[in-house]
Amino acid sequence: MPGSSLWLVPPPTHPLHHILTKLISSTLPSQFPSEAASSPRVTPHFFSPHMTLTSDVAPSVYGSDPQAWLDSIPFPAAEHVKVRFGRVKSQDVFYRRCYISVGYEGVKDIAGVARARGVFGEEDEQGEKTKEWLEWWRREFGPHVSLMYGNVPITEEKMRDISQVVVDAGVALPEDEQVTSGEIAMYDGWDGGVVWLVPSDGPIEEWKPIAVREL
Repeated sequence: MPGSSLWLVPPPTHPLHHILTKLISSTLPSQFPSEAASSPRVTPHFFSPHMTLTSDVAPSVYGSDPQAWLDSIPFPAAEHVKVRFGRVKSQDVFYRRCYISVGYEGVKDIAGVARARGVFGEEDEQGEKTKEWLEWWRREFGPHVSLMYGNVPITEEKMRDISQVVVDAGVALPEDEQVTSGEIAMYDGWDGGVVWLVPSDGPIEEWKPIAVREL
C-alpha cells in the first residue's frame, strides 16, 4: 500500500477493540487458515483493527513532525464520527479479502478531511477533488473494517461461516440473518476513536503508528 495511511481505530476502552483484535489475530486465522493467508505457505497477516480513512499520504506531507501535522487536521468531534457495521463481505482484492462494511454517512466527513489534508492539499471535505473522491470511494468499495487479507477466494458457504463466527464474538450485524445466543453483549460499531498515522508501504508486520490522535 503506497505511502502512509490514516486509520480510525476503535477507542482502546471500547469492547470492540478487544473483540476485533481477537478475531483478526486468533479466531479467524485458526478457523479459516487458508483464507487468512496469502497462500498455503504464508502465515496469516495480523494487523490492528481499523477503518482506513485514506492511504497515499506522502511522507513529505507530514515531514519531520508527523504528530504536529496530525494534530493540525480539523477532524470532526468524536460525537460526529459514527462507525456502524453492515454485512461481512469479500472482494477479489488482497486488502479487501474479508471485511465488515461500514455505513458511509457516519464517517464521510472524517474520511473526507483526511483525504483532503493528506492527499489533495485541500482545506477540508468540501474541496472539489475531495468531493469527487468521496463519491468514487463510496461507489467502489466504501468504508470498511478489514478482518482478513489474502489472495485465496472465499466461497459463499465460507462467508456464511465467517459471518457467524463474527456474530458469535459479539459483533452485531444488523443486516445479516445470524442467530445469536443472547448470552453475550453485542456491539454494532463505535463512536469517535483514535486516528493513527501509519507508514503502510512496508511489510504488514511493520505497520505501526508514528503519530496518534484521540478524537
